[in-house]
Amino acid sequence: MSAAPAISGAGFPPLALDLDGVRGRVTANAPLAPITWFRVGGPAQAFFQPADEDDLALFLERLPAEIPVTVVGVGSNLLVRDGGIPGVVVRLSAKGFGAATVEAGGRIRVGAALPDKRVAAFALEAGLAGFAFYHGIPGGIGGALRMNAGANGFETRDRLIEVRAVDRQGRRHILPNAAMGYSYRDCDAPDDLIFTEALYQGEPAERAAIEAVMAEVEAHRERAQPIREKTGGSTFKNPEGGKAWQLIDAAGCRGLVIGGAQVSEMHCNFLLNTGDATGRDLELLGETVRARVLATSGVRLEWEIKRLGVARPGEAVEPFLGA
Repeated sequence: MSAAPAISGAGFPPLALDLDGVRGRVTANAPLAPITWFRVGGPAQAFFQPADEDDLALFLERLPAEIPVTVVGVGSNLLVRDGGIPGVVVRLSAKGFGAATVEAGGRIRVGAALPDKRVAAFALEAGLAGFAFYHGIPGGIGGALRMNAGANGFETRDRLIEVRAVDRQGRRHILPNAAMGYSYRDCDAPDDLIFTEALYQGEPAERAAIEAVMAEVEAHRERAQPIREKTGGSTFKNPEGGKAWQLIDAAGCRGLVIGGAQVSEMHCNFLLNTGDATGRDLELLGETVRARVLATSGVRLEWEIKRLGVARPGEAVEPFLGA
C-alpha cells in the first residue's frame, strides 16, 4: 500500500489513499482556480487524474465509502467555493479519455474528456452533421452528458445513443439514451456515475453545409456573449416560457458589481471575474441577482453553473439571500 501525502493548510482532516497498482496521478491539496474559467476557488483535498477507465475503476473500488468524490471537467461551467473541495476530485485526462473514432452507420464514439468544440470539428472531418451546436459550447463531453448541454435549438440528447460510465464502487455501466432521463439542462442518471465515453448518431452531409452551420453558431457567440472574459457561461437556467437574461435585465441587474464580480453588460446571464473576484463574490452576486428577480417577477431562477465545495468559515451565501 502507498498513500497520498496528508492534506494540510486547507482545513481538511488528513486523508490517506490506497494507491497500490494505481497508475494515475494523485496530487494533495491541489489548486483548482487555475483550471476553472472563473479562476477562483480553493484547493482539492486530493486531485486524481486516472490513466484510463481501468485505472479509474480500480481507484474507486478501493476508495473508502466515506470519502466523497467530485468530478470536474474543463472548468467552464464551474464555480468552486473558496474553502475548496473535500475528498477526492477526479478529472479525466485527454490522454486517457480524449479519443474519437468513427463507427459504421454514421456513428462517432468519443471520450468524456474531449471538449465539445473538438467533437464538432471531428464530426466535420468525418462528414457528419448534427454536432454544430457543440461548436458553441465551451465545455467537455462529460459535462455535456451530465447536464444535457445544448445551444441553438439542439441538445445532447438529440444525438446520443449510449454512455459508458463507472460508479462509486468501480463497476462499469452502459446506459442507453432513454436511461439517462434527460430534461432541460439536467439528467436523472445517478450522481455517483463518472461518464467515460459516449456514442453518438450523426447524419451524412456535405462539408460546406456543416461548415455553414458552424459559422452561424460562432457568429452568434461572438455577437452575443462575453467569450473573452473570465466567465462560467450561462449562469441561470431559462425558466419555462421565458429567458433568464430578460428577467435579470428587468430587475436592474445588468452591470451590477459585488467585489471583483460583475454581471456582464453584454449578456446579463453571464457573471464575470473582473480581475480579483473570489468565489464568494461571484456566488453572492448570483444570489443577489436571484433575490432581485424573485422580488420583481416572482420567478425563482435556478443555477445552471455548478457550484462545488465549501465556503470559508463565516462566508457561506444564503440562497436568494435568505428570502
